[in-house]
Amino acid sequence: VQLVESGGGLVQTGGSLRLSCTASGILEDEYAMAWFRQAPGKEREAVFCFDTRYGFTYYDYSVKGRRTVDSADAKIALDLEMHSLQPEDTATYYCAAVDDWGFSCRELTESGYDFWGQGIQVTVSS
Repeated sequence: VQLVESGGGLVQTGGSLRLSCTASGILEDEYAMAWFRQAPGKEREAVFCFDTRYGFTYYDYSVKGRRTVDSADAKIALDLEMHSLQPEDTATYYCAAVDDWGFSCRELTESGYDFWGQGIQVTVSS
C-alpha cells in the first residue's frame, strides 16, 4: 500500500485548505484510513479516521472528511477539509491506512496503522 499526500502549503489565518491522500494497493474490501497531525513540539494526534464498516469518526469536529473510490485505477482518496485555519493548526499532516480491517477505526491506535504517507506541511501564518 502506498499513500501520497498532497495539498499542503502556506495559508493565512482564516483561510481554508484541502489535503488529499491517495492510496494505492489496498487489496481488501474492508480497510481503515486516517489523518493525523503533529504540531511542532507536540505528539502526533488523530484528526479523523474512516473505516468501511462504520464510516467517519472525528476527533477534530472543525474539519470535514471525504472518501472517494476510483475503481478503474484501484485508488482511494481520503480528503481532509479545513476552514478558518489558525496558527495553531500549523503541523505536519500524515495519512495512514490499514488493510483488511473490518472493525471500527475507533479501535485503532496510531500503532495499528500499517502504512503511512511521508507527511505534508501545513503552515498557517498569523
